[in-house]
Parts: sequence; structure tokens; C-alpha cells
Amino acid sequence: MILPLPMHQLSPTRFLKTALLWLSCLITFTTYAAVPTPAPPDVAASGYLLVDFHSGKVLAEKGAGNRLEPASLTKIMTAYAVFRELKEGNINLEDSVLISEKAWRTPGSRMFIEVGKKVKVIDLVKGMIIQSGNDACVALAEHIAGSEATFTELMNNIARELGMTDTHFTNSTGLPDDDHYTTPADIAKVASATIRDFPEYYPWYSDKSFVFNDITQHNRNKLLWRDNSVDGIKTGHTEAAGYCLVASAQRESMRLISVVMGTKGEEARAQASQSLLNYGFRFYETHQLYTAGEVLNRARIWKGDKEKLPLGLSQDLNVTIPRHQYQNLDARMEIEPKIMAPVKQGEVLGHVSISLNGEPVTEAPLVALKSIADGNIWQLIKDSALLWLE
Repeated sequence: MILPLPMHQLSPTRFLKTALLWLSCLITFTTYAAVPTPAPPDVAASGYLLVDFHSGKVLAEKGAGNRLEPASLTKIMTAYAVFRELKEGNINLEDSVLISEKAWRTPGSRMFIEVGKKVKVIDLVKGMIIQSGNDACVALAEHIAGSEATFTELMNNIARELGMTDTHFTNSTGLPDDDHYTTPADIAKVASATIRDFPEYYPWYSDKSFVFNDITQHNRNKLLWRDNSVDGIKTGHTEAAGYCLVASAQRESMRLISVVMGTKGEEARAQASQSLLNYGFRFYETHQLYTAGEVLNRARIWKGDKEKLPLGLSQDLNVTIPRHQYQNLDARMEIEPKIMAPVKQGEVLGHVSISLNGEPVTEAPLVALKSIADGNIWQLIKDSALLWLE
């Protein structure tokens, strides 16, 4: 069954064609010649990835599945774990954290907390995100889990939940360890989850500086000063890992996430990230085709207490395609031929498939948007007779 695409994104001519398509399901979309999309820039890095936030479409990648040392990109996961504890009410931003000697002595970048002093959680979080303070990471880890080792187990559990199958953490800071690794594809998953799950905390990643203990430190993400569309997220560097950067930018309704790992310097990681982001925004566009819970079809259901069952998607359906190719998209629905009651809300009863110029783009399960119970005796008899006559 042909499924009309959203009309608000179409020209008046296309609007009319789509309206007729809804009635007749016979009109074919006008096809426009597809212009080949240029190859993405080949940036100098051990591994990189460019992905659309809403659709999950990978637009550029090299070695995205290779295990690499993440350095302070680790702190994206550390912060995610802290945010989850805040959301669940286990800690509060105004809580005071007693700074241990271990946290104070942690090597690498610091926010310069002092042993034996109490520091608020909110200051430690900002010191971790903006100043990349290793001391802040350890202090938060100890406050939440009792020890950094236990907190690291929490980080690894969350990594598994997020599908980060090639990631393992041994500390909260990103300090070098042979068994501490991730991939560009995996670190993009936790970056995306941060933006999606914690919109109230994510803006801290765009802060350009933070003052603590009368010491001002600046965010090391140079793109925050160069590109107004960039609003996060984290840099990293050790001798072994090289210079790394996860960046996210939003232009109009399209958001991209770039991951660059193992470049030669601060400027190299900034330029590589900017090149990838510019490429994605220049040659691609993202459209939300259907929203979660939107009724896409009212299917006949047999032997139930209702005759019509609303069908739709459990999640928003977004696609990222080459620019100016929206008119060449085609959407189709496949529904089970005979749906019998009872049906539970969320039960998969078909799928929606999207193609571009005849090539598959994505597919999503079509689910029941409400539950339908068994009908009464009369409805059972009536529908049984109608089914027998078919």
C-alpha cells in the first residue's frame, strides 16, 4: 500500500498529487534526476564518523569500528552516568562532595579542587565538562559509587545498554590503560544519547569557560568560537590517543554529530571536524516523515470489540537523503492481511518502508496504537460469517 509523505514539506503541485494519491493510491511520484553526491572529505585521523542525530544515517566514516583510546572523550560517558544519577534522584546538583586525596592527586587536566574541601556537584560537573578536570571525575565517581572502580562498572553497564559493543572503560577520566578503549561509532552513541536524554544538561557542553577557585579555564573545543551552529560536545588528548574531538552542530532542524579520533594536533582535530560537518550540511538534508503515535492507517480487525484498529509508529521516522531529492522518496505500508482480536498496543502488524529512486532507505515496524479486546458473541458470529464468505 502506498503511503503519502507529509504534505507540509511539498510544493503546491506536489501537495495536489499527494492528496490524489491518498484517495486513489495510483499516482506515481514525479522523479527528478539524482545528482551524484560527492565523496566525503578524507580527513587525517585514526578513525572518524559523521552521523545524523535524528535518522542515525552515517554520512562519512573511516575506521569507525576500530578500537581506539578515547582519552577525555571518556568523560562523555562519565557525565552521562552522572546525569542519570541526577535524573533518578540519587544525587542533587547542590550536594556537597568531600574531596578525597585520590581525587586531588589524579594526574592530567584539572579543575584544581583541594583535598578535604567540599565542592558542589554542579561545580564538579562543570569542571569535568568545560575544564575537562580529571580530579572532578574521580570526586564525582567516589560520591556516586563509593570508588572510581565501582563507578567504572556503572559506566560499562550503561555502555552495554546503549549498544556500545566495542567499548570498555577502566577509569572515569580517560587516562591511558591497555584495556580502556572505544570506537568512533560507539562514542557517537553516547554523545547522541546525551543530547536526546538530557536536554537540560547538554547546554553545559557549549559553555566556553568556567571559573573555579578564582581560576578561569576555557573550553578546548575551538569550534564553539568558529561555528555558531556548534553547541558541543568534548575534546580529548593523550600521547597515545592523539587529539580527539566529538562535535555536534544544528542548522535549522538538522543536527549532525562528528567524531574524530587520533589526529596530530588541536588545530587538526578542529579542522577535520569542521570539514565533516560542512560536508554533511552542504550535501544532505533530514526530514521527519512521520511522528510516533500518528495514525497512518485504520485497519480492519476481526472478532474484536471494535472494527477499526489504528496503526502507526512507536518512534518518529526520520530520513537523511541527498539534498533536493525529497520529491523522489516513496513510502509504502505492508499490513497483515487478516488481523484478529485480541491485539495489544504496540504489537507489530506490518511495516513502513521508505525508498529513494527505487533504492531502500529505511524501514520501521507498523504497530497497533491501541489495544482491542475480544468482541462479544454477536461480533464473533458476525465476523466468522463474513470471513467464511470472503
